[in-house]
Amino acid sequence: MKKSKKIWAGVGVLAIAGGIAMLIAGGLSSNVVYFLTPSELRAELAERADEIVDQPLRLGGQVKAGSLTWDAEALDLRFVVADSLGEVPVRSTGAPPAMFKEGIGVVVEGRYTHDGVFESKNLMVKHSNEYEPPHGEKPEQMYESLIKTDG
Repeated sequence: MKKSKKIWAGVGVLAIAGGIAMLIAGGLSSNVVYFLTPSELRAELAERADEIVDQPLRLGGQVKAGSLTWDAEALDLRFVVADSLGEVPVRSTGAPPAMFKEGIGVVVEGRYTHDGVFESKNLMVKHSNEYEPPHGEKPEQMYESLIKTDG
């Protein structure tokens, strides 16, 4: 009697572990978002455009200098994300992060469209992990150094 209970307990544990594994595998496959650089995206488009277009993607690179246009009234932001070998035009709606500027590293989440533009739903900027305290001895001077930008 004890031996059959152990067998059923083992079968039950295996069934539960198998069910959990299936839930994890099924959940991961439907929630995978690929991260690509502009040159990787271009290469993937050349090989299998029908699988890439209109699929959730993350695109990472630097904002190309001179490519930034911002329409504050329409909340329409356009720029080019580039790496050393390629570039991709990006359109984002909504206000950009405060640190967003040309030359900064970005990751955009969204979809590459049939029009050849990456439609971004989420825009993240890369920032330094080094903290530099405000300059000046008086609070007014410190506030001025915080408001000034590099460029």
